[in-house]
Amino acid sequence: MVEGSIDVALVREFYANVYDPEEKSPKHAKVRGQWIPSDSTALNSFLETPVIFEEGESLPAYARFVLLRPNQQELAACLCIPGKGFELNADRLPLKILRKNLTTLAQTWSVFSFSNLAPTSLTFDINLDRSKLVYELIQKMDVNLGSFISSQITLIAQHDSSRLGFPALITALCNAWGSML
Repeated sequence: MVEGSIDVALVREFYANVYDPEEKSPKHAKVRGQWIPSDSTALNSFLETPVIFEEGESLPAYARFVLLRPNQQELAACLCIPGKGFELNADRLPLKILRKNLTTLAQTWSVFSFSNLAPTSLTFDINLDRSKLVYELIQKMDVNLGSFISSQITLIAQHDSSRLGFPALITALCNAWGSML
């Protein structure tokens, strides 16, 4: 295998074997006889992304932001061109922001998030959760990247058997843990 290439068979085996007997949230997979960790600590160590806490806080800024249920008007003001905002559902709750209503900066970060942080094939508009992520990127909030990616891997493993998210990362993890024999 060429250095830096993606091994699709390896990634498929990873997702087929993602497992955690103690929790519903898988944190490792058995690939070619080796346990490959995908928990937040292992991912942060591998990616060399330390978790940064503000003094007196127990969660990174992004986690606190999401838990506080941010104001949708604040999100829209940051992400949308003037006069535009969220499309609302029948109950008048925020549903999505149309891509054409995003600022250029928000469009750029949304494309980055679709392909690198939370892979998905639905990349036209951004829903409320994605808008929080794009807002976080624009505001440069500290995030526990390992935890975020680990939760995305879990979502893919539990709900989408056809999608192979993070193929380069998973190939590199397997290579680092010695399963590419």
